Amino acid sequence: MKRVAFLSIVCFGLACAPEAFAQAAKATPATAPAAPPAAVAKARMATPVRGTAYIEVIASPSKLVGGEIITPLKIKNVSNGPIAGLRVDQYWYDKTTQVTGDTKRVRAPIAPGEIVDVTLKAPNKPNLVNNRTMFVHANGKVDAKGVKKFTEDKK
Repeated sequence: MKRVAFLSIVCFGLACAPEAFAQAAKATPATAPAAPPAAVAKARMATPVRGTAYIEVIASPSKLVGGEIITPLKIKNVSNGPIAGLRVDQYWYDKTTQVTGDTKRVRAPIAPGEIVDVTLKAPNKPNLVNNRTMFVHANGKVDAKGVKKFTEDKK
């Protein structure tokens, strides 16, 4: 008898207080990130490039800011498909030895014709002579071509 009474009290309590078990509403961000244009979003959903991908790169001069060397790059995908998992590696040398460097990844696939900005930041070291920037993507190599301005899309 005591069990039935206890069970009925528990059930009645659950029925009367559903808000006690409700989840809190998620807070919405103040500004939602801008959605990519429909054509870019659709192009990103296509099968990514396998093997060698082709990009054009505009490299701005490296600047010394504080204790860091900052190198901004603009990268345009000139392949026929999206490039998934682009990684940019920069190595700084003093004559023959690698001294410092930086690695950045572009997390979202880059649609054909899309331009992305990548900023590389490496700690400043004495006697830096030159640098080397290398590109690779998730499915193979990247053939990068340095340009002064991007070529127009052929449509």
